[in-house]
Amino acid sequence: MRWVTVKGPARQYISYKASVARDVGGLSPATAARVLTRLESALASEGHAGEALKGDFAGLLRLRVGDYRVIYARTDEGYLVLRIGHRREVYRRGKP
Repeated sequence: MRWVTVKGPARQYISYKASVARDVGGLSPATAARVLTRLESALASEGHAGEALKGDFAGLLRLRVGDYRVIYARTDEGYLVLRIGHRREVYRRGKP
């Protein structure tokens, strides 16, 4: 598995699962920029911004950005982003 790590302004590390590149590639450039900007600013300043998920996704958090959702987990080093997608589809592919 390949991971890309970005250092946030609050010294938190935000890592992206390799499949997130495919998720972001399916978005329009404006939407992708909006989602990534909101994600990085929210996690860097207030990592608790997301809501805890239940069921198959228990232990993970979600961040709402308009009609899009970001599924992520807290790690020892910061955060790991697992999936980005439209609210209608982001939970359908099964467990990340």
